[in-house]
Amino acid sequence: MRRGPRVALPLTPNGKRWGWAVVAVLLTLFSLDVLFPPPLSRVRDVSPVVLDRNGEWLMAFTTGQGTWRLEARLDEIDPEFQRRLIAIEDERFWFHPGVDPIALTRATVSYARSGRVTQGGSTITMQLARLLEPRPRTIQSKLIEIIRAIQIERRWSKREILAAYLTMAPYGGNLEGVRAASRAYFQRDPVWLDDAEMALLIALPQAPEARRPDRRPQAARAARDRVLGMFVSAGLINERRAAEGREVAMPARSPFPYSAPHASYALVQQHPSQGVIQSSLDATLQRDLEALARRHVAGLERDAQIAILAVRLDDRTVRARIGGAGTDRAGGYIDMTRAIRSPGSALKPFLYAIAFDEGIAAPETLVRDAPRRFGGYLPENFDRRFHGDVTLEDALRHSLNLPAVATLERIGANRFHAALRRAGADVRLPRRAIAEPGLALALGGVGMTLEDLVQLYAALGDGGQARPLVVDAEPGLSFSRRFVREDTAERVLEILASSPHPAGRVPSVVAQGAPSVAFKTGTSYGFRDAWSVGVANGYAIGVWVGRPDGAPRPGATGRSEALPVLFEAFDLLGAPGEPQRREREDEDAAPGIARLETEQQEGLSILFPPSGAEVLVLDYGAQSRGLSLSARGGRGPLTWYAEGERVASEPTSGRSIWRPSAPGFYDVTVVDANGESRSVRVRIRNSG
Repeated sequence: MRRGPRVALPLTPNGKRWGWAVVAVLLTLFSLDVLFPPPLSRVRDVSPVVLDRNGEWLMAFTTGQGTWRLEARLDEIDPEFQRRLIAIEDERFWFHPGVDPIALTRATVSYARSGRVTQGGSTITMQLARLLEPRPRTIQSKLIEIIRAIQIERRWSKREILAAYLTMAPYGGNLEGVRAASRAYFQRDPVWLDDAEMALLIALPQAPEARRPDRRPQAARAARDRVLGMFVSAGLINERRAAEGREVAMPARSPFPYSAPHASYALVQQHPSQGVIQSSLDATLQRDLEALARRHVAGLERDAQIAILAVRLDDRTVRARIGGAGTDRAGGYIDMTRAIRSPGSALKPFLYAIAFDEGIAAPETLVRDAPRRFGGYLPENFDRRFHGDVTLEDALRHSLNLPAVATLERIGANRFHAALRRAGADVRLPRRAIAEPGLALALGGVGMTLEDLVQLYAALGDGGQARPLVVDAEPGLSFSRRFVREDTAERVLEILASSPHPAGRVPSVVAQGAPSVAFKTGTSYGFRDAWSVGVANGYAIGVWVGRPDGAPRPGATGRSEALPVLFEAFDLLGAPGEPQRREREDEDAAPGIARLETEQQEGLSILFPPSGAEVLVLDYGAQSRGLSLSARGGRGPLTWYAEGERVASEPTSGRSIWRPSAPGFYDVTVVDANGESRSVRVRIRNSG
């Protein structure tokens, strides 16, 4: 069949004008849509939620407007609830373009007949538009909502729109979104909901303040029961289930879980754009250690705080972080696990570990525990007593100061400082020592955090391998470096495990099931910081006790304050596994390291107090701790005199303990069995 030639019908002038008008209108609408888009970014302003390693809720934070608005994820919300919500609120939700003409017409006719609103014509998309830009409920506002709904539908899928609505829907007070409401009223996420819970969550957004279950339970019950009746009418449930749902009592609002506030806040600061942040913490252990801190801090003065950090050795994940024992105490908002404080003697294990590892000394190496000047530095032991020749392992076990300083002198302060920093510890030097670390580094004369210390002890517990701590469920780049050899780390831990236990604590060798804790305590100058850090049962745990403002706490030591908390923390971990220990043969120290010092003194000489020294004394008289007098050389026994009065010797130790009666200048004399004597003049003064 032949077709005739095509004939082009000419457009009339009116037709052309109409065509150009349509194009102009479309271009105008498109331009307006681009220039004035709906504020969809507001949906992303949600309450950050921090979870533990297993997905258990730790803590959430309000939005900038003070509301609890939790991000709704459709895969984590009961699908039956979603189906019923759409059936009741917007039955053609999946098909309309943002506006449902049928529902809108029905609502308009009903309004015209009765003169008041009896039916809702708004779709879920229109309700979302109203939540994004709240306006008075007027005809003009409704027209704007219609336009905004069409704009939203052009940009988002139906699932995205539904999730946004379930994120922003109001549920009374400062609750927004179905997850916040479910958490507040049912103490769980809306993964599964019963009939009564679904009905209540569907009814509340329509009049959130008038139907609040915690303030207006009768109105809430009536609205819920009405929705249950709608379920029956829609064929979603039968009347028997609806009757059972009506018997359910109205829920009360419960506070959200509040655990690990310092760690949670730090994670939110690191991930400001994430609605849900998963951490490495263990919620059970976190709560147990928080309770432990609160229990112990209750016996301390009001200004004191306790911080605890627990780290798994195998992966360095932080399983518990207690920055303080409560915000109701002074400094409770400060994360004391990250506060820079003086570690005291807690650094000594690493000092000896490096000496052992580099062949400078061995555990059996002898060192003289006696008064000695190191240039202008004159250290003394914590109890101001001296023990003569001791092995380095005994010096570490009993935390003697002079052997530690002598060891650091052999290693070199710069060398030790560099080793600590290479292991990941951010060691802060005092301003006067920034150019070069000094020997006071051996006794904790630097600034460190509890994080730094625990990271170093974790390296000992992991065979000497240094790695950073992990606080995120998905850590970023990290390092792994050899700090000391595995046998060195094991030997140091063995020494620490045999240290004197706290009073009332049965050693693990005789207490069945008790963890064998390798631990070290530390007390900073002026009793400002009390530390205890230990390794056992696959964990490294650190404890700090003190005042956040750095004020002294006279008499508060790491042993008395922090060590009991540390042992209880390890007890909470459960029964330990038996550590694998390498068989070791007893060997004498190598000839080159049999004695740390090389210098020898001849004849009788006074070691302590040195001539011309100023000695600080905290108390005086017969009940004071006194000063342990020490001399070298001469033929024993030695007899001591202070201002011509004989100084008595202790019957148990045989040491001569001098107890000055008052501040001032004193002549101290020692006489040996041959009558040879030596004298020094010293000044005794108060600590202030």
